[in-house]
Amino acid sequence: MIKVTDHSAIYIGDAIEQLSRLIGSDKRVIAITDENVAKYHAALVEQFEHIVVPAGEAAKSLACAEQLYVELIERQADRSTLLLAIGGGVVTDLTGFVAATYMRGLHFGFVPTTLLAMVDAAIGGKNGVNLNRYKNMVGTFRQPDFVVCDVSMLQTLSDRDFRSGLAEVIKAAVIADSQLFEKLEHSTFEQLRCDAELLQSCVEAAMRVKVEVVRADEFESGLRRVLNLGHTVAHAIEQQTSDYTHGEAVAIGMAEMCRVALRHSLIMEQDALKIVALIEHLGFNTAMPVSMDDALRVMLADKKREGDTLHLILPTSISGVKDVKVACKELSEFLGIL
Repeated sequence: MIKVTDHSAIYIGDAIEQLSRLIGSDKRVIAITDENVAKYHAALVEQFEHIVVPAGEAAKSLACAEQLYVELIERQADRSTLLLAIGGGVVTDLTGFVAATYMRGLHFGFVPTTLLAMVDAAIGGKNGVNLNRYKNMVGTFRQPDFVVCDVSMLQTLSDRDFRSGLAEVIKAAVIADSQLFEKLEHSTFEQLRCDAELLQSCVEAAMRVKVEVVRADEFESGLRRVLNLGHTVAHAIEQQTSDYTHGEAVAIGMAEMCRVALRHSLIMEQDALKIVALIEHLGFNTAMPVSMDDALRVMLADKKREGDTLHLILPTSISGVKDVKVACKELSEFLGIL
């Protein structure tokens, strides 16, 4: 067990066994999942009263949240009901947001079924939905009662979705875990995909990086911003094109931040090259797929903007980053956009 707060913890192991113990027999549970998860993990989902939402990023919206509110009212869900998200980051973000706002707050738990959700979306208590094409613009801070991570559930993922999750594992290593970084350097994509013991050790290490940051700054008033490494650029890519998964966009964003950090002499060249090499070693493309001018316009509307400044998280070493506050009027020059 990894303790996140006094009232929230992460459990690693068999999902069915862990849930039976955590929920007990007398609690009313309504599971929320998506069409794909309902098919691939039917044995787990069908243990509970459940609601199925469409698969994909489009479900992470105020419209879908409203449909869930209506469904919960019709099912007479009350404040003693526990909402259980079984799915990837879209399902956990959406369920956490609905749980935090329906009747001013229900208890909820997560069973993430993607690598991306296990090491990032399901951890830390940030829940929310997109507004138009702006990522996570409406949301809450509220911790789940529990997160149950069962790496055997990742066997149903496509290689592309599995690789997408590895971007967040790399991110954790770059932020604060040199041992994890080295382990990833010496592992192939195929080994991570097939060796459950190796995978679980990497997942747990990445979780611990995020948990330590969240413990120190639960509501993102300072330190927690480091978890946004690569994400400002990633969100700009995602708004400009639908050709990239979130993890693929984050991988590109990290590589771009290495370039910017090197330009400003914040990182040694050998360290920047090692980070980019690891990203490419695990199968990611690091070329920017949209123009930086277009990306800049989106970045200036990022939710991490504070007045006339924007926070950029830049790598400073293997397993070290810095929060740099850049004036919006100077952002183009800072990023090296000619």
